Amino acid sequence: MDSLTQIRLTRELVDIDSTTGREQEAGEFIARTLEAIGWRVERQPVLDGRFNVIARTAENPVVVFSTHFDCVPPFFPSREEVGRVYGRGSCDAKGTLVAQVAAAERLRAAGEQRVGLVFVIAEERGSEGARAANDYAQAAAAGSRFLINGEPTDNRLGAATRGVYRVKLRATGRAAHSSLPELGESAIDKLVDALVALRGVTWPSDSDLGGTFYTTGLISGGVAPNVISPSAEAELMFRTVGGPDELRRLIQDRAGHLVTIEDVLVVPPVRLATVPGFDTAVFSFTTDIPWLHRWGTPLLLGPGSVTVAHTKDEYCEISELLRSAELYARLAKQLLKA
Repeated sequence: MDSLTQIRLTRELVDIDSTTGREQEAGEFIARTLEAIGWRVERQPVLDGRFNVIARTAENPVVVFSTHFDCVPPFFPSREEVGRVYGRGSCDAKGTLVAQVAAAERLRAAGEQRVGLVFVIAEERGSEGARAANDYAQAAAAGSRFLINGEPTDNRLGAATRGVYRVKLRATGRAAHSSLPELGESAIDKLVDALVALRGVTWPSDSDLGGTFYTTGLISGGVAPNVISPSAEAELMFRTVGGPDELRRLIQDRAGHLVTIEDVLVVPPVRLATVPGFDTAVFSFTTDIPWLHRWGTPLLLGPGSVTVAHTKDEYCEISELLRSAELYARLAKQLLKA
């Protein structure tokens, strides 16, 4: 695949709205594109008519390239300016996906058939695609030893990624007329007190990943301005350096008298394989890698910067997209020799 074709396919894929839940058209575009150039393609059903795209050559893969083709909202189409491809998914992660196909095509052109492709839905919300692909691997990935996952890493190999602990805090109160606050009990006040208390907690840290941090992403509560609120809740997203047990204990100790605690999502941090000759870095985001372990030892690499992923001006440098195809091919060659 030449550079012009790589950028054209990147833009064509970016131009398809595949915000999570709407991946069907993009999945079909990927599957048809791969079939047209000679790959054996399977559309693996996942949910709601959405499917993963899994492709191989004549042989079972030893090295698998993988990324996701869903995106966060809002969708906006591609444009090319000053050496960049703009558009939703240009760096997270449709540009990565096409670069992986370009790398796999280089390997095939050189006679290497032991490469596979696993492109999944729903990475941005729940990782159902990756979990389904992992189940598929039990029957179909015999011999697969390495998984090269693609996310925006500035073309550096990830040495480690943080995990996620998403937790819901619920406060309960007693409704009353706001002119008689002594007859009620404000759930919102309890929730606010709990959130303020958590700001003073010293969270766990790690020598490589640094300190745990979190954001309060959602808050809701109350029924009307003139009613003492009977209920309120907030969702917190921790970027973790270890398991959730210590975080849960700290929340309970500091705020358990004010709120109840409900686990929503747990994704473990991951230590990743690296290869000599590649720049490495540690990343605060999480990936589908924890749910794809049956495909082999994980590595993480991709073009673009996480600082522009999910933003209104998401873009990827064309030079990075082209270089990533070279890096993916070189990395796979080294792993195939292992």
